[in-house]
Amino acid sequence: MEIEYGHPFSKGKLSALTDFLEKSGLDYEPAIEFTVNILEDGDVIATGSLDNNILKCIAVSETHQGEGLTATIVTELQKEAFFRNLSHLFLYTKPKNRAMFESLFFYPVAQTADALLMENERNGIKNYVAALDCPTKEGVIGAIVANCNPFTLGHRYLIETAAKECDWLHVFILSEDRSAFSARTRLELAKESTKDLPNVTIHQTGDYLISYATFPRYFIKDITSVSDIQCQLDIEIFKNHFAPALNITRRYIGTEPLSPVTNAYNQQLKQELPKSGIQVLEIPRIEISGIPVSASAVRAALESGDFEGLKKLVPPATYEYLLDAYKK
Repeated sequence: MEIEYGHPFSKGKLSALTDFLEKSGLDYEPAIEFTVNILEDGDVIATGSLDNNILKCIAVSETHQGEGLTATIVTELQKEAFFRNLSHLFLYTKPKNRAMFESLFFYPVAQTADALLMENERNGIKNYVAALDCPTKEGVIGAIVANCNPFTLGHRYLIETAAKECDWLHVFILSEDRSAFSARTRLELAKESTKDLPNVTIHQTGDYLISYATFPRYFIKDITSVSDIQCQLDIEIFKNHFAPALNITRRYIGTEPLSPVTNAYNQQLKQELPKSGIQVLEIPRIEISGIPVSASAVRAALESGDFEGLKKLVPPATYEYLLDAYKK
């Protein structure tokens, strides 16, 4: 046996890897950055890949299962992650693989009937939510989860409206860097645009609350169910970890007339969270000239250079940032 490394693989080696994964019931994901294969007589008999800090596409051929090859693959991926200064690692897999990955010191974060999220830090999510700024747990505690790509007057309206109804409001901004605006920029614009609201705390989601952009699809054969499964896992994380730690009893969402995926997600929130004692309150999205305010509208105006139009859609902090960063 020999080990080969791809950063990532391409051409013939990629084709061989894709064929091997297909035989294992998995799909190759284009976002993969690094792959390790174990070969026997030139053929792939085991593989695993890395996408930022997520381990994925781990498979061993049926004829070589039980030989410890999964452990070898995971060890090699952990070495690569170490060289990339990535210490906190995650993996998504099928629930049936839980015991195998627990034996390799990965710990469950959340599980549904179709997907299991694990991390390599024992009590990682428990420690993360325990460290979140929580000025009070008394009274009505609300939460909003948003991408804010970028922060708009729609986000401001949603947050301000929710804050008026709560003793404290926690706003979580997705931490991943897979949006048009960086996680740092989105977080800072949200903080600057809400700093006058005395009962609002802006948080990063860390690596836990999941977005559709990073949820892996490689082990889910029914592509039409991917968004539903992602939503179910996200709900499990929110209701079992974030809500209890902060005593959150309300989740606020905005009406979503533009994105079918987000709208479907909102419907699942309304169906599932009340079962855990968490109200889901939907706030009508504000409109300007009959058009819903959205981050996509802001990005479109930015792309066309319509800075006058932008003024109507974003708060001063966002407008000043866009003016400085994009107007030439």
